[in-house]
Amino acid sequence: MFGNIARAREGLRRAMATRAPYDDPRLSIEDTVATGPDDSEVPVRLYRPTGAQGPLSAVLFFHGGGFVLGDLDSGDRTCAHLCVETGALVIAVDYRLAPEHPCPAAVTDAWTALCWTAARATELGVDPARIALCGHSAGACLCAGLTLRARDEGGPALAFQQLLLPALDDRADGGSRTEIDDPRVLNGASVTQIWQMYLGTDPAAAPPYAVPARATDLSGLPPAYLQVAGADPLRDEGLAYARKLIDHQVAVELHFVPGAFHLFEDWAPTTDLACATVAHWTRALRDALAEK
Repeated sequence: MFGNIARAREGLRRAMATRAPYDDPRLSIEDTVATGPDDSEVPVRLYRPTGAQGPLSAVLFFHGGGFVLGDLDSGDRTCAHLCVETGALVIAVDYRLAPEHPCPAAVTDAWTALCWTAARATELGVDPARIALCGHSAGACLCAGLTLRARDEGGPALAFQQLLLPALDDRADGGSRTEIDDPRVLNGASVTQIWQMYLGTDPAAAPPYAVPARATDLSGLPPAYLQVAGADPLRDEGLAYARKLIDHQVAVELHFVPGAFHLFEDWAPTTDLACATVAHWTRALRDALAEK
């Protein structure tokens, strides 16, 4: 599935180009950069509700793509939807991709974007107590790693983590990883390949927070929502991570979608199942960020 990265990226760009430009008067969109203390720059895209008053909640969104595909455009409609439906400032993060930029590049970019958001909360019109993370697949891996690092380093504060069809464990073997072998969708062989491209030749040397399932202590993390699909090779590691969060007394909502394949919402967005699933996790995010 990821045999030729250049071809896969071009195919994704062509698919995105067929979509009409997003034009909704209920929001404004701005491209800018998040800067780190070392003057590093990470491209981000801000989605702001039109006419919003008072400090907003914020959602940092991390696209999927197996750590090797995707950009700001590939998550554009999801981010716009979240902005309109939750009333939050949505910040899409264009983290660097493997194999040109293997781990920890994406982890570093994700951390830069989070710290930039928290440090500029007043300037952005954001309530620093209502910052959430949301990600699909590889993006969900970055979200989970961010919650661990924020806990260990005393902030930034996070109100919620939403992990949608998350990739969490490079060591996973058997179960759904071998059961799902259909070449038309993400399968176990593809998952093994993307971890290899992301972590490089020595996975055991992966830096902290790159592989969230390796963490032994998940206590003290923000409430979580995990979406897991029945025909997804990432199914079992998502279920295991949810159980591990529960074992460490973290509030968890687990939404299991029987029979669905990886990223079914993107490939079949108009189906009843996709619409109902998106509505479910959108509502969970909105409720988590509502002012108490």
